[in-house]
Amino acid sequence: MKTERNFPKAIITKKGENWVGGGHPWIYDAEVVSVEGEYENGSLVDAVSEKGKYIGTGFISTESKIRIRLISKNANDKFDREFWKRRVKYAWDYRKTVMGEDIGCCRLIFGEADQFPSLTVDKFGDILVTQCLSVGMEKIKNTVFPLLYEVLTEDGEKVRGIYERNDVAIRKLEGMEENKGWFDLPGVPVPESTETEIIENGIKYSVDFENGQKTGFFLDQKYNRLAVSKIAKGKRVLDCFTHTGSFALNAAKGGASHVCAVDISESAIEMAKRNAQQNGLTDTMEFRVADVFDLLTNLDNKAEKFDFIILDPPAFTKSRKTVDSAFKGYKDINFRAMKLLPRGGYFATASCSHFMPDELFVKMLHSAAKDAGVELRQIEARQQSPDHPILWNVPETDYLKFYIFQVI
Repeated sequence: MKTERNFPKAIITKKGENWVGGGHPWIYDAEVVSVEGEYENGSLVDAVSEKGKYIGTGFISTESKIRIRLISKNANDKFDREFWKRRVKYAWDYRKTVMGEDIGCCRLIFGEADQFPSLTVDKFGDILVTQCLSVGMEKIKNTVFPLLYEVLTEDGEKVRGIYERNDVAIRKLEGMEENKGWFDLPGVPVPESTETEIIENGIKYSVDFENGQKTGFFLDQKYNRLAVSKIAKGKRVLDCFTHTGSFALNAAKGGASHVCAVDISESAIEMAKRNAQQNGLTDTMEFRVADVFDLLTNLDNKAEKFDFIILDPPAFTKSRKTVDSAFKGYKDINFRAMKLLPRGGYFATASCSHFMPDELFVKMLHSAAKDAGVELRQIEARQQSPDHPILWNVPETDYLKFYIFQVI
């Protein structure tokens, strides 16, 4: 028997109904015909067809083009504390299964893939770092965040604190302000530092979760970094866009004869140096503050040689409007890297934008290889680690491309 519905009703077009029926949880503003009943920005509403058929329940955003973000298609669900606790536990149980011993640092909540619209929760040991990009989740964080603490501590995990990293401009599209700071957990003292230490692939990292990019550390490349370490032994490695040195450190730990880590950010390079020092890897590593595009051009005219180059750039496109220019940017750095490598050299390359789909990224690599006059022998095609699960009906969750080649 269906639960009596007390939510406002959002009437959805046939196109919107079909879109949701295909598995996507977003309903765009153009597909909302009208809303019956009183509601506030971030309230729960029922989405129904023009014939009155129940489609699902979700958070409405009065200022975003993504007007409704569905959280359930079950008319019997009650969106109380127990509902959200089940969701948190389901996400945690999944990570325990797929991450195994690597559960210490992982993505605990991956937005829509875990049915928490636009909510990110990263676990750095006993610190949780969150980023909330939808007004609906913002409204219920006082329920969800204590549940994160409760579910983990009930399972024997220590949680010293939850830090919010909401200092992103995209929040304004949902009518929210930017902010960052500790979330108030009743009875839990606020940690004294906004830095912590994690261990990934046997390497120690200092994580600045207050000022570092995104939540402080990119967890999605965990196993791609491990794949790089297996190839690096005895090689001279150039790690471009090193950030805090994660690929470079894995290459050094894997036995590279020399590793050069490059980033345009002085603060990132300083953190990379600290990470190298605490892992005893400084003897084989050097660090440069430089623009990668300029560096790759200048290296072409120098005697300095590398036989393994890693490209892990930031997203060159964050919208469909800039895909063409991003294609050119990706091709430029990949072309330059291919030209620098000797025959038999190795090459790892990545893109972290879902607006650059795999088929377009592959097309770019073909074009770059042709212009560089080289052939690519594929070693591995990889993606994000399984704590960032991909929903096949939600292409936005499928964003990371990672390839390892030998240049022949």
